Amino acid sequence: MKEVVVKEVSSAREMKDFVRFPSVLYAQCEQYVPDLEMDIRNTFDPRKNAGLEFSSIQPFIAYRDGKVVGRVAGIVNRHANERWNMRVVRFSMIDFIDDQEVSAALLDAVAQWGAAQGMTHIQGPMGITDFDKEGMLVEDFHLKGSMSAIYNYDYYPRHMEALGYAKEADWLQVRVDIPAEVPPRYARVAQYAREQIGLHVRKLTDSEIRHGYGHKIFTLLNESYKSLFGYTTLTERQMDDFVDQYLSLVDKRLMPVIETQDGEMVGVAITLYSLSDALRKSGGRLWPLGWFHLLNALRWHHSDNAEMLLIAVRPDYQGLGVNAMFFDDLIPIYNECGIKWAETGPQLEDNVRELTQWKPLHPTMVKRRRCYGREI
Repeated sequence: MKEVVVKEVSSAREMKDFVRFPSVLYAQCEQYVPDLEMDIRNTFDPRKNAGLEFSSIQPFIAYRDGKVVGRVAGIVNRHANERWNMRVVRFSMIDFIDDQEVSAALLDAVAQWGAAQGMTHIQGPMGITDFDKEGMLVEDFHLKGSMSAIYNYDYYPRHMEALGYAKEADWLQVRVDIPAEVPPRYARVAQYAREQIGLHVRKLTDSEIRHGYGHKIFTLLNESYKSLFGYTTLTERQMDDFVDQYLSLVDKRLMPVIETQDGEMVGVAITLYSLSDALRKSGGRLWPLGWFHLLNALRWHHSDNAEMLLIAVRPDYQGLGVNAMFFDDLIPIYNECGIKWAETGPQLEDNVRELTQWKPLHPTMVKRRRCYGREI
């Protein structure tokens, strides 16, 4: 068997191989949901990715006998390393055939690239920001993936353990069936928050989001998530990018904002119709018909399930009924829209307050995923 050759991506052909490899690897996998190829390319473009103002990134591609057998990206996030007092190189977008020589060569390439920049530890899968896909799937490989989380084959974690990588953090996703009525506990607590604390739900317009409220949302996310594993505070330019790229996709009925009587934003829930089936139909490409499948799912014939991408509550208002107000608002709207079930993005397993809020909906914890790490 010929040797595995890992190359730093430096040509248009190599970048094409990097972007297209998952569509080959997962061609027969019904659970896999592709990223948009445009989004992957933009990750490496400083004009499109504001995170590259404080991060270095290098894609690698693995070949054997001229055939692509794996890919990975290395990331050095200077803000995160300063925030957490670490010297970490992250690996991201890792995919490989079931061959340990390939996975070892890819991770060694990232480790050596990081060590050349003074890094002493490697961890991943992690992106530049907490809003990038993170965590390798270690359970529930039979469940369909989602737009916001990594899907990988079941042999991936076996490779990581065989190569000496250990758990650094685990995330879980919460899956709930949407009830016909708001559970009494949520209704009672939401009423208390409205009447005794003076909170109310607001639905923003696209114009309001573009002219100030988008930044307020991501400022709130920075404040709410700052203590979470690996979190990097978003810059003003990153906020601009996220407002332009993502908030425009959301049906504003599905994005409740909680405000005080004085108009201070203290909570936000960003949810949207699942795009998993539309992304699968698109094959990760907007052209020629990928745009139609996505627009169709967002505007006209949306799916019967929702992705609850983000829920954030300002720390000084946590435990005061804000989460109950989200559910009190969203459950009737989900029923009106024909949404039968919903799934969150990854939630850290030790974030007990976040996970216990779902109890009245009889949740199922699914899709455990893991950040692995080791010393270089």
